[in-house]
Amino acid sequence: MTITITAFERSPDRGKGLARDMRVRWALEEVGRPYDVRLVSFEAMKQPDHLARSPFGQIPTYEEEDLVLFESGAIVFHIAERHASLLPSERDARARAINWMFAALDTVEPPIFERTLAQILERDEPWFEQRLQVLEANIRKRLDGLSTRLGDAEWLDGAFTAGDLLMVSVLRRLHGSTILEDYPNLLAYVGRGEARPAYKRAFEAQRAVFEASKGTA
Repeated sequence: MTITITAFERSPDRGKGLARDMRVRWALEEVGRPYDVRLVSFEAMKQPDHLARSPFGQIPTYEEEDLVLFESGAIVFHIAERHASLLPSERDARARAINWMFAALDTVEPPIFERTLAQILERDEPWFEQRLQVLEANIRKRLDGLSTRLGDAEWLDGAFTAGDLLMVSVLRRLHGSTILEDYPNLLAYVGRGEARPAYKRAFEAQRAVFEASKGTA
């Protein structure tokens, strides 16, 4: 059964591993599943063929036989639910790991992504600095709780799970700011995620797409 995912032909993250196909690549690398990648342009993402897979015209998508999925969180969950290395088999531990998956995407990511968008779309506005302060205060509220909960632990709930995979992916968006540096345990937590061999393979695969696109620009 061949798995095919879609990714940006020319990612706006410029090879930093922030595009959401990175999460899916990482999950597949963690469980040892080979996959093909279909690169799509921004124009192709608006076309009926892609919209049939992703109704909102986004990446990534996931195809395996007759199954087609969109939304990175749902795809990671689909991969994880079939592999104990990403979701524990024990009932309560499994539920907690899923809980952290939702926390990463529904609680921690929204204010971080809102900050990213503001920096892109609102930087030249006269009120940008004031808005940035509000956005960063909202992020710190989330990180305060996360940092306290993680404490000195290696991962969020015992062994590494899909909850950690998504949480690290989300927190990586703060690289380049000074916010994460104010939470040494979270900075080290992200570093542990980035040090995993599966993460490195996924990052290099995504980075190779960016490097190749520079030669065709």
